[in-house]
Amino acid sequence: MEERPETELISIPATPRASTPEILTPSGQRSPRPASKEAKSAAWTPTSFISPRFLSPIGTPMKRVLVNMKGYLEEVGHLTKLNPQDAWLPITESRNGNAHYAAFHNLNAGVGFQALVLPVAFAFLGWSWGILSLTIAYCWQLYTLWILVQLHEAVPGKRYNRYVELAQAAFGERLGVWLALFPTVYLSAGTATALILIGGETMKLFFQIVCGPLCTSNPLTTVEWYLVFTSLCIVLSQLPNLNSIAGLSLIGAVTAITYSTMVWVLSVSQQRPPTISYEPLSLPSFSGSAFSALNALGIVAFAFRGHNLVLEIQATMPSTFKHPAHVPMWKGAKVAYFFIAMCVFPIAIGGYWAYGNLMPSGGILNALYAFHSHDIPRGLLAVTFLLVVFNCLSSFQIYSMPAFDSFEAGYTSRTNRPCSIWVRSGFRVFYGFISFFIGVALPFLSSLAGLLGGLTLPVTFAYPCFMWVLIKKPSKYSFNWYFNWILGWLGVAFSLAFSIGGIWSMVNSGLKLKFFKPN
Repeated sequence: MEERPETELISIPATPRASTPEILTPSGQRSPRPASKEAKSAAWTPTSFISPRFLSPIGTPMKRVLVNMKGYLEEVGHLTKLNPQDAWLPITESRNGNAHYAAFHNLNAGVGFQALVLPVAFAFLGWSWGILSLTIAYCWQLYTLWILVQLHEAVPGKRYNRYVELAQAAFGERLGVWLALFPTVYLSAGTATALILIGGETMKLFFQIVCGPLCTSNPLTTVEWYLVFTSLCIVLSQLPNLNSIAGLSLIGAVTAITYSTMVWVLSVSQQRPPTISYEPLSLPSFSGSAFSALNALGIVAFAFRGHNLVLEIQATMPSTFKHPAHVPMWKGAKVAYFFIAMCVFPIAIGGYWAYGNLMPSGGILNALYAFHSHDIPRGLLAVTFLLVVFNCLSSFQIYSMPAFDSFEAGYTSRTNRPCSIWVRSGFRVFYGFISFFIGVALPFLSSLAGLLGGLTLPVTFAYPCFMWVLIKKPSKYSFNWYFNWILGWLGVAFSLAFSIGGIWSMVNSGLKLKFFKPN
């Protein structure tokens, strides 16, 4: 059987219409043709001789031929070598994304339940250190986001469609996998499992609020609510690829903005508890206070997640020499992170103002339910919890997509054919129930925001800085070189410190923390 080449180039037709040759991927999709070395020269390009002055004495038919040739040569300057297998995988199966999709996906991935626990961090850090750490973390992660967007096509003729691929290009094949695979998988799978816990517990509270005192039948247990939520996630996960869940990401983005605003507005509008205090919580021993502060900083770091999905989101967009993918991606990301700032800062500041150091370990939503469940209309409280459920369902899809992609990549590489609908569905059902069983076995996972933030911090704050230096190679000992090395090593140091603080907090609490306190 004749072996297929890695890329199949369509030859240039003699007719002048088809001026842009393309690559035919295995699914029949056409992607822009890659780049050769000629376009790298800034002094002279293959099209420099085709000017209006040169074309003026030539007849119209010949002018049309030369103009089409010019378009072809410009596209040759962006020759992108594509892996045929990419057309079979969920992340790169569809490349018709745009700036709107980028905004929806980034907002859905960047804001969610982790923002609701930010007031807990302020209870240990206080006003000054809380606001300062949150501002620094926001600016830092916005800079590393820009780095990842720019590095997506940093090497001519290559698109790094996944975070691990970029790590391999920067750190080497083996080291890149070791450094990036665990935190990205842990972040995706851990977040998916935490979403099942939070979604299931929120559904239980929603049912209790709606049903009220009229409920006389035996209600579902918490684990049964986890199962209901997992089943809904599995049904929605049958959407085939990342672009196909753009509508779900829009729903997740809108619900996240809505319930984030509702939670802090409702908290600020109610009367504050009489024993409220803004003195940072401290423990009797110095080491205990230090570890608590480190855990609080880990919670702040975990509030800014989603960098493990940036390259995957950008991979869903077409890219040509004239219209590179980083332009719409950055436009969408800027819009998304503007709204993310409008969510996380008011929740952190407003929640701490409303509850001070009385903030429960579960976060502002837990505080709202504990302090004001009888003061707020039941319907309004039920809508808030329902919006949280919708957001968790949407976030589960985008955070699970890299895992689906990995499952299908392993299958297609072994069989050299795309997954059938039954195989694809089987992978997603398996992943959903594995996440469910992990959540049942580790029901305290949703409370470990500090530990999750510490372990996955390098993905957001450290690795992009190292990647920029190793791939872009700025002048040695220049400001850019020093700046990125310092930020990278600071990120690694903070990761170790926050992880230790998270482990200490977990052990000290006896693994009894819950995001919500079900009745």
